[in-house]
Amino acid sequence: MGIKINVGTNQNSSYLLQSLSSSSGGMGNLNFLSDYASIKNGSYGKLMKSYYGTGLSSSTGAASKKYSSGGVLEKILEEKKNPKVSKDVQKANASLTTGITSLKSSVSALQNDKTYTDTENGQSAMDKTVSAMKAFVTDYNNVVNAAKGSTLTSKTAYVANMMSSTAANADKLAEIGVTIDSSGTLELNEGKLKAAGTSKVQELFSPDNIMSYGSTIASRVQFAGSSNSTEATGNTDTNTSTVKGSSAAALKADGKKLASDELYARMKDEDGNETDKYDVAKIFAAAKSFVGNYNRMFDTAESSTNSGVLANLSYIREKTARNADALKEFGIDVDQKGRMKINEDTFKNSDMSEVQKFFKDYGSSIATNASLVDYYLTTQANAASGYTATGEYNVQGSSRYADTM
Repeated sequence: MGIKINVGTNQNSSYLLQSLSSSSGGMGNLNFLSDYASIKNGSYGKLMKSYYGTGLSSSTGAASKKYSSGGVLEKILEEKKNPKVSKDVQKANASLTTGITSLKSSVSALQNDKTYTDTENGQSAMDKTVSAMKAFVTDYNNVVNAAKGSTLTSKTAYVANMMSSTAANADKLAEIGVTIDSSGTLELNEGKLKAAGTSKVQELFSPDNIMSYGSTIASRVQFAGSSNSTEATGNTDTNTSTVKGSSAAALKADGKKLASDELYARMKDEDGNETDKYDVAKIFAAAKSFVGNYNRMFDTAESSTNSGVLANLSYIREKTARNADALKEFGIDVDQKGRMKINEDTFKNSDMSEVQKFFKDYGSSIATNASLVDYYLTTQANAASGYTATGEYNVQGSSRYADTM
């Protein structure tokens, strides 16, 4: 098909012409439509008008009318400027939104003590547990499958974190008959679940343990359900974390300070001689600041949709849970929500050499992850929220810091 088109010397037009000429069917190759600049500056419009206006001049009147500037051309230009999300994506977005609500209910049922007690109407605790687990597996799978086709990144980031927690608890889940398949969804063996007993299920989903599998999933589902998005409308959600990294940066500084030797330098007497006494007030002030910034960081950053932030908050939470007993000895208690509270008298009466020894490791370790939380909040707000079948993160820079986590 030989068509001569007058496009002048405009470089964008030359590029478009080359793309057009390379297609075997004249207009078969439409890759150049993605060149937004050519659309914006009008060169693409001129080319299309030239093509449809003169190239088909020998066509019948019906054909000319079909390809008039008031028909196909405007529709193509409008579609390229304002692309619409496919029906499949719209369906996935809607399914993810409703699925998260259902999953929240099924997790809540498994965290409820009433699920594990017999009822007066004769329904056994095991029957109720099996029913609750079936609902959980179904709702979990619906969310995972919907997330794979969804564009609501402020929700899929939490799904990624949820899947990662599930992968980390694979052995415990297997003990109650729940396995993870290659696609990241769950399968339930009812016989094995019954053999395991209700107590193991209840322990795994315990709401009293902030590090339990159930508590972690409940937290992720809660934030996924409350995150801002264009739910069910089908529009791509480009919402990213707007949380300031100030509290994370401050926690990093506090952690390093508590791990430093300078903070525990012995006080000097009036003659300038070193004594065996610590500046307890100074050390307590640093510990109090650490506790305050720790809580503020979680209060703000937990609602982030950034998978890098969520991953490092999880590491911090785990490290704190492992050291809860040691912290308590120094008057620092950790509540069920993972927040800290410090008792001044208990802390000041502690052996400061033991405080130094503890924070040498714990403080510097928390500082490392707090630094990464600050990094992702302030410089990587658009980090990938994609995930694999096992919920592994696709976060830029994650491999760089893998050895510190």
